[in-house]
Amino acid sequence: MDLEKLENDAIDGVAQLQKQLVDYSASLFEEAFLDEQFNQLQQLQDENNPDFVVEVVSLFFQDAERLVNELAKALDQQCVNYKFVDKSVHQLKGSSSSIGAQRVQRACIAFRNFSEEQNVEGCVKCLQQVKHEYLLVKNKLENLFELQRQVVAAGSSLPR
Repeated sequence: MDLEKLENDAIDGVAQLQKQLVDYSASLFEEAFLDEQFNQLQQLQDENNPDFVVEVVSLFFQDAERLVNELAKALDQQCVNYKFVDKSVHQLKGSSSSIGAQRVQRACIAFRNFSEEQNVEGCVKCLQQVKHEYLLVKNKLENLFELQRQVVAAGSSLPR
């Protein structure tokens, strides 16, 4: 094989990875997993802090998992502390909003309505929905970050 063919194959591979990344990223917005806030978060990332978005999103993952576990325990009590439930859901709604996790944020809005009504069945159903949306967006973002790592590892820069 000649060197030119190898170089062309490598360039094609990087271009294919970049296209895959752009298409995947677009799908996250089209399917309403993410909103404009995520784009704004990405704008804060630069060469001085190349892992900014991954770090912020990782903190969201930790916070969300803690809050979901606390909410599950709170809703399992004989006498539900709705003030605590509402405060926790409000916090989860805020943190999901801050990274642009739109579907988690929307699920939290419905959850808060049931909490205000002190409707335990509604709260339990909403907690399941919040968990479901959280796990989906977590998986989608982990896939996005892996694609980004592959593009950078291939010697290319991330598309803006």
